[in-house]
This record gives sequence, C-alpha cells and structure tokens, in this order.
Amino acid sequence: MTIKDLSALTGYSVGTVSRVLNDQPNVSEKARKTIREAAEACGFQLNTNAQQLKQQRSNNILVLVKGSSNQFFGALVEAIQARVSEKTSYHLVVDYLDEDSNEVLRALQLVREKKPLGILFLGGNEENFRTHFARIDTPCVLVTSDASDLTFPNLSSVCCDEFQATKSAIDRLIAMGHRQIGIIGGFRERSDTATRRFQGCMAAFEEHKIPFAPDQDYANARFSHEGGYLAAEMLIARSDRYTAIFCMADVMAMGAIRCLTDHGLKVPQDVSVIGFDGLSVGEYIVPRLTTVSQSVELLAQRSIDLLRQLFEDGATAAHEFIPAEIQWRESARSI
Repeated sequence: MTIKDLSALTGYSVGTVSRVLNDQPNVSEKARKTIREAAEACGFQLNTNAQQLKQQRSNNILVLVKGSSNQFFGALVEAIQARVSEKTSYHLVVDYLDEDSNEVLRALQLVREKKPLGILFLGGNEENFRTHFARIDTPCVLVTSDASDLTFPNLSSVCCDEFQATKSAIDRLIAMGHRQIGIIGGFRERSDTATRRFQGCMAAFEEHKIPFAPDQDYANARFSHEGGYLAAEMLIARSDRYTAIFCMADVMAMGAIRCLTDHGLKVPQDVSVIGFDGLSVGEYIVPRLTTVSQSVELLAQRSIDLLRQLFEDGATAAHEFIPAEIQWRESARSI
C-alpha cells in the first residue's frame, strides 16, 4: 500500500496523509485520527528512505497580490496577516506583482521556490487560470473573484457578487434622477473584475433603457488614484454632460474627485461620484465617499478558512459569495 492508496481510502489529500504519517503539525484532529486508524488497520509502514529523499513543504501560506497600488488589497493583506497570526501557526509570504502580470505563471515559479502549503490569489484573470493552473497541485483560493466556472478541485474562491452589487449601484443612481452616467473602470480585456462590474452596469442601463456608449462613456484606468484622475480627465474632455460617475474602485473614485475639483466642478453638486470596495479612508475625505462596500474582515476570514479546509482536511473546492452593501455618504445626491 502507498500513500496514494491511503489517501484514496480515507478521502484525505496525499499531502494531509503525508503530514499525519510524518507526525507534522497543521492537521485537524479528525483527519489525524482517521488516517492513523486506517494506516494501522492496513498495516501501512512509511518508506523512510523515500521520505528522506523527498523535500517537504514549508509551513508557509503564499499570498499573491495583483497590483501594488490597490489599497483594498493592501487592507485585505493586513486582515489576512492578522487572522493567520492569531488563529494559526503558519507563516505568511506576500508577493506583489503588476496588475497586468500573469499571476498563475508567477505562482508556478514560487511553488517551486517556496513550496507553500497553500496560495491565496488576491485578484486574478480567468484566462490565465484556464491556460496554466492545471500545472499547480497546491491548494489555492482565489479571493475577490469567482472561480466556480473553472472547476479545478484544488481552487476555491470567495468574493462578493460583483455583477449584482454594481447593478444595484447604477439602479440607485438612475432612481435618483441620473441619466448621463460615466464609468471609470479597469481594462476589461485583462481584468475579470472590470468585466463583471461592467456587465452589471450594462444590465442596469439596458433594464432602464438608458443609452450608454462604451467608447464614449467608459474610461479605462489602472486601479489607483492616478488612474482615476486620468480617466476622469478623459471623460471631462469627451463631454460636459455627466451628472454622475461610477468608479470600479474607491481609489479610482478619490482620484476622480480630485480631478473634478481641479476642473472647477463640485462633488456632488455638479457631479455625483460612487466608488467600490468600502475603504475606511472614504469616510474621511471631502466629501465622504459613497461606495459599494465589501467586508475586508469577512473576506480574510473565509479565504483562510477555505484554504485550511483544502490542505488540512483534504476538502474539495468550494465557492462562496459574501454580502455587499451600498454605503450612501456625501459624494452622491439626487437631481
């Protein structure tokens, strides 16, 4: 009998079985008891020569962050770090890459170098996963994006329903009397987040029969203050008719507000602005930012819990939505 046979017999992953047989930590008591009892019943003995030849995994959890200027991801890393430190004995290794980089290829490199127990992807492109993720056998969780369509057994996900949350925000702007609405968002050809939020916007416009021309009314931006500022300048240059601008991130919205102010426009008297993420700093800018809020703490909690279920208990992939709500503050008004 091999470790793979014991894994099939107990239903736990090869990694979990290996950690139990090697008397390593970070395995649930239920899994430890089940595997030891099965090994004893089958007369299983560990091949110590093979064990010595095989390099063991580290005690690290790897966090891959797409975009160093994304303040929401920065807050999420802090929340994940706090939860890992308080609730586990694992160590966190954080790696930042440009928002245009291929996160899966970077993960492949780091798996070889760091041998992590699991990986948290903060942001990701679905096409990158479809093309390259099959080469990764490490348990992973995609955070802030839905991976349910990918059907990899070692890839869970947790996020808010970005489509519905965005549609609700646009619905509300329309109910407040706005008909000329500009959108500032990511580059949809390489950002799944931008694509889902754009689809939510378009669903609202179509439902309410509000004209929207993407080439005119949508401005591409990086997920940063500067990106929001430059995109707002593009919208202003194209038209002076906008009464509201929806931004796909709070950092974009803050940059847009600064740009509108620099051009002599008042928020929200001339132009209402809504962001997305719910960053705490939005409560302290002038005007206070209206935003679609998702809980950093809940995302951190569920992402760590799902990852531990994968590599400690041998669980199959799971996909969860967390709630999102619109926090109405000073930057948006009815007209």
